[in-house]
Amino acid sequence: MRIIFAGTPDFAAASLAALLTTDHQIVAVYTQPDRQGKRKNQLAPRPVKDLALAHDIPVFQPHSLKDEAEQAQLKALNADLMVVVAYGMLLPKAVLDTPRLGCINVHGSILPRWRGAAPVERAMLAGDRETGVTIMQMDEGLDTGAMLHKVFTPIDDSDTAASLFERLAPVGAQALLETLPGLEQGTITPEVQDDAQATYASKLDKREGRIDWTQSARQIDLKVRALSPRVAVTFQLDGEPVKLLACEPLDQQGGAGEILPSDKKSIVVGCGEGALKINQLQLPGKKAMAAADVLNARRERFSAGQTLA
Repeated sequence: MRIIFAGTPDFAAASLAALLTTDHQIVAVYTQPDRQGKRKNQLAPRPVKDLALAHDIPVFQPHSLKDEAEQAQLKALNADLMVVVAYGMLLPKAVLDTPRLGCINVHGSILPRWRGAAPVERAMLAGDRETGVTIMQMDEGLDTGAMLHKVFTPIDDSDTAASLFERLAPVGAQALLETLPGLEQGTITPEVQDDAQATYASKLDKREGRIDWTQSARQIDLKVRALSPRVAVTFQLDGEPVKLLACEPLDQQGGAGEILPSDKKSIVVGCGEGALKINQLQLPGKKAMAAADVLNARRERFSAGQTLA
């Protein structure tokens, strides 16, 4: 088949790399316009673009696909199929209808749960024990199209969003390869989503990173594992924000936000339910440090009985 691939981050690059091992022809790659990275004069990572250029595949980076000229250019590629993976741009109906077999999406959840922009993080925040990848026929709705293939994977207590993305990327790539023969031969029976079971994975907001110590230790631990480092998870110490980077819930009990007595290497904070052992944090203007190292240098700032905001 002649395939157009649309995607941007590492998660998408895994699917493109898998397609490059097949006999299908990747006629073009669409990816987000280049953006400046966190450091000046440095571009943000662009995994899909770099992989495409390394294989001499034409790359297009429009700011929108609503423009008729962009749509005409895409149509001229005469593609059988468009594969979309974490592209980050909505496809208008004119684009969805252009390839002979339409457009399919590799989505990082088991639909209809967690439709939307941040399915991996939302699954973790909700405490889901299972997630996976859905290959979906795209329509005009937000991840509402018929499902073609699903692969499940557990969410472990040791998982972070980063580790889950890393595990799901090859799962999605393999699921894509397993879907293509049936799609090409017309042997797949699409499964319509049950809208009544749908949940929505809205974009991450930096305000979600603020810790509320009245929440349970498990909820705060899920927040850290799901949001960090994309969204800074912080609490206040002496009026300054401190980033919480790694922690673990304990059965111990204490006042919400109260630093509890512990050994010389641990910082334990009471929560609305249970307590949280802080393993790694980052003080303002400092590098990330293990809790034991912070206590060696700043023990007076984390003495038992103090209350964190």
